[in-house]
Order: sequence, then C-alpha cells, then structure tokens
Amino acid sequence: MNARYHPRTLEPALCRAVAEFPAVVLTGPRQSGKTTLLRHCLGATHRYVSLEPPDVRAAAGADPRGFLDLWPAPVIFDEIQYAPALLPYLKESIDAERGTAGRFVLSGSQNLLLLEQVTETLAGRAAILQLMPLSNHERSGRAAALPVWARPTAVPDWPLRPPADFWRDAQRGGYPEVALDVGRDAALWLGSFVQTYLERDVRSLRQVGDLTQFQLFLRTLASRSGQLLNLTDLGRDLGLVTNTVKAWLSVLEATFQVIVLRPYHANIGKRLVKTPRIYFTDTGLLCHLAGIPNADLARSGPLAGAIAETAVVVEVAKAFWHRGGQPRLGFWRTATGDEVDLLVETPTGLLPIEVKAAATPGAQMARGIHRFREQVANVRPEGYVVHPGDTLLPLGQGVLALPFDAL
Repeated sequence: MNARYHPRTLEPALCRAVAEFPAVVLTGPRQSGKTTLLRHCLGATHRYVSLEPPDVRAAAGADPRGFLDLWPAPVIFDEIQYAPALLPYLKESIDAERGTAGRFVLSGSQNLLLLEQVTETLAGRAAILQLMPLSNHERSGRAAALPVWARPTAVPDWPLRPPADFWRDAQRGGYPEVALDVGRDAALWLGSFVQTYLERDVRSLRQVGDLTQFQLFLRTLASRSGQLLNLTDLGRDLGLVTNTVKAWLSVLEATFQVIVLRPYHANIGKRLVKTPRIYFTDTGLLCHLAGIPNADLARSGPLAGAIAETAVVVEVAKAFWHRGGQPRLGFWRTATGDEVDLLVETPTGLLPIEVKAAATPGAQMARGIHRFREQVANVRPEGYVVHPGDTLLPLGQGVLALPFDAL
C-alpha cells in the first residue's frame, strides 16, 4: 500500500463494480483523489493511461483501434472526456467479450460531457461512481464508518473532536492535498484550484464565454450559500439574464462544484416555498470564494451558519455518493416560516436534520423538526440537530442534539 494513500469509503463499491461490469466510470471534481484511488485499488491488475497530455489524446483520436491494441484491457483510461472518440471502440470491444468484467475503467472530471458520451455509447455496460473530496469520516481515518441513520445507535464509538477542529477543517475543506497537509497554504492551493477549474473545465463548456464574469458569479453565489436562491435577483445583481444564470448554474452542477437542494413537496394543504437552495460541495472552496481566510473568521463571521449547513449537507451527500448511491435530499419550509434545513430520504422514511452553528444545543432548536412531524407523513421517529460541538443531548420527542463529528 502507498504510504501516502488515505483510505476512501468508495473502495468496496469500486471493487464490486469492477467485478460485475465490463466498464466502470469514476467521475468527480479535479483533485478529489480519483487517480490515487484507482491506482491503489487496481494498480496490480490494470494498466494506467492518462488521456490529458495532448500527444496521447491525439494518438487516441487518430487511430482508436490501434490505440486500444497498444493498451489492451484491463486498463484505466484517466480523463476520458479528452478522448471521446475512444468510446464507440470501447463499446465494440466490450460487446466482443460481453461476459468479461472489469475490462475498462474510465475516469473524468466533467460530469456533463462525460456522462452524455457514456450514456450514448456504453448504456447498460458501465457502472457509474462518483468520488468527491474527503468526507469527515475519511479525513478522520474512519472511511468504513456508517452514517448515523444506518448505525444501530447514534452514539459514536470514537472520541468526538472539539469545535475548533470543525471550524479548522471547514475552512480548509476536503480536497486531499489541503485536508491532509495542515502545513499547506490553503488559500494559495484553493486559488490555484479555482484558476485551473476555470481554464480547463469551464472554458471547454459552451455556456460560458466571459471567465472573469463567471468568477464573479462564483463569488456572488458563495455569499448566498444555503439561502433560498432567486435566479432573477442574482442575474440582476450581476447584470446577467436569467437564462445565463441558469446555464452557469448547470455548469457548476455538471462539474461537481455545487449541490442544488429542492424543497420537499407534500400535500399538506398549505403553500410551500418552491425556491431551491444552493450549496458548494466543498466548504474550503466556499470560504475561499467568500474571502474567509481563517477558522476564527469562519466561526465568528456572518457566514458561520451557511458554512455549518454546507458542511452537513455535503457530508450527508458524500455518505451516499461514496457508497455507490445517489443522495435524495431536500429541505422543508412553509410560507409561514416553519422549516427543516435538510431532509434525507432513506428506505425507512424521511430523516429530518436541523443545523446550528452554535456549539451549545438547546431544546428550542428542535422546533422545526416537531412542526415538520405534525404536518408530514412517512417521517422516521428520530431527528437530529447537528452542531459543531462535542455534546450529545436528548431534546425531546426523539430529537437528539448530535455533534457533526458523530454524523
């Protein structure tokens, strides 16, 4: 094992997919650890080819069959979106040996382009997995730990960390190079990441013409993280038409930079808010774009609530993604102001989660969950008020104040 490798929750799902499907597609943002994961899990069985160098992608495009003869299965093709011409020939090769699993493992960082191409050519032949930056469990060395809704008890069997650790980790984010190297200059790394993202991923998408304006769009969106997102108002503030804002938001979703949370709809005889909420998929990137340079300002500044909420939403989403699933998340808010920050759809019902930036929980923090249960069916008996502290505290009627570290 590579001494620098950090275990990832996705390892079992990746190994199962390779054993069952002729092709596996691993997507996720740049620098989330896809190449490291693939080489760790499959380095002994699969050749590795990066398609990012111009000469390699040119060779793949000029003579796809010859290229595949040069790199026969089993093989990992990294950054497959740079060589879409290979996909029909991969399909041809798979169909010629349909019963053989694990022949081609493809990875890429552009969900929109990659999945469109894969859907067209490898439908029914490929498993699709998603790797995001490190979750809190992974960062803490608990990659195999179950999320709270899947454990026999909410009480964790590991020591809980103090609130200062939460804010330090939230401000740095989960990208492995920053999260695992506390001596690394996070601001410098994240600034370089944004520039690379703009130049390599965004520039290649037709919806974006002005990169400077798009970067301003990113920073403005960061200042509204966790809020109800009015696209018309956002466009007016930036001098953009609403259709451009929608297109740019789809670019952020397609490149794994944001999650759009939709409101939960139920027929309860009253109007619910229909406006979505936006969350960045990395709290470190959120803090960087919002100009938050350290953990103290993250904890005491005006975006503390948004940062805490983002951390919880993303941690829950990663619990699904990193086990090979897709998160089904939403929020609940009525026109009269009753709300629950996060709803998690599980096989046993809806799990309500409230998020608070204060490390000292109180019974009043569970009010939204109680109101939700009064008006919506199919709700699990437990609910959680997640906070950055280290205190587990019953708040009544099945609601538990839960430290983020126990999530």
